[in-house]
Amino acid sequence: MPKLHQIIEQHWQRPKPWLSFLLSPLSRLFGLIAARRRQHYLSGKTACEKLAVPLVIVGNIHAGGSGKTPVVAALVASLQQRGFQTGIISRGYGRKNNEVHVLTPNSTAQDAGDEPLLLYRQTGVPTAVAAKRAEAGKALLAAYPNLDLIVADDGLQHYALARDMEIIVFPAADTGRRDLDLLPNGNLREPLSRLASADALLISGGNTHTRLPCLSENHPLFFSRLETQPIYRLSNPQQKLNPGDTKNANIIAAAGIAKPERFFNTLTGMGLKLSQTLALPDHADISQFEFPKADIIVITEKDAVKLSDRHLENVWVLPVCAIIEPDLASFVIQHLKLRPSE
Repeated sequence: MPKLHQIIEQHWQRPKPWLSFLLSPLSRLFGLIAARRRQHYLSGKTACEKLAVPLVIVGNIHAGGSGKTPVVAALVASLQQRGFQTGIISRGYGRKNNEVHVLTPNSTAQDAGDEPLLLYRQTGVPTAVAAKRAEAGKALLAAYPNLDLIVADDGLQHYALARDMEIIVFPAADTGRRDLDLLPNGNLREPLSRLASADALLISGGNTHTRLPCLSENHPLFFSRLETQPIYRLSNPQQKLNPGDTKNANIIAAAGIAKPERFFNTLTGMGLKLSQTLALPDHADISQFEFPKADIIVITEKDAVKLSDRHLENVWVLPVCAIIEPDLASFVIQHLKLRPSE
């Protein structure tokens, strides 16, 4: 028997008229509350903190699953390559406490959350998490005072923190939909009209022909696609998996992400014949999960950061990176008029 949240999430993708009838009034109420919160921020009624360096928000109007984290990693890496000392802050969803934590090489997913830990390990840049993102930003600057700017992974609706730039990530799969709605009838945190107020829109999984009718033709628009890299063994990342050598293997794919079917389809497209797929809840604590017996178990990098202290010889990891076009880092630099520190 499906749980209530599963029924609603299925409804978001394939709306049921009877459920829309029940939930639409709640969505209108949610929209009024969201609009009031934002208006208080714009009018100055809501107190907000400003960090000592420029802050770029990379967020979304969806409740999860927009492809935001790989975009953050790619943007930060590109800024670093251009000589800008960049930091990352996040709320650290899924960690065991709400204390401020500046990440170190010894940090775990329990300390920092899976996505911030993944970003820290991928980019190597200073990263901090806190329930209040302003506290994360101040702690990061106290530890790394030479930062040129900070990128916030998520936090578009966290108006208590002033931002110098907003980048909204929007999934290409939803650009043609006419049945999108606010929570709980849909999976939007803010209406589509919010997109026009951002400094840039990035369509994840899209191409240059992808458009949103609610935006003007001159609105800064970027596109990202995920590029897979060789699958590696969790216990020995130097060892790569050749899909051609797995024809007779019992292969299981497991993912604790917002849209696991994308991960499973990617593996199938790479030539892996999956015996079983395990779709776990987003941010699930996979470290406590008992995997079924299999020759090969393939997981995401987001899940892999939670298993680094477990010796699992049959677990392999699929790394991905976002390719962004045109050059988003250059746009950020120009928009903020940044100059690298001496």
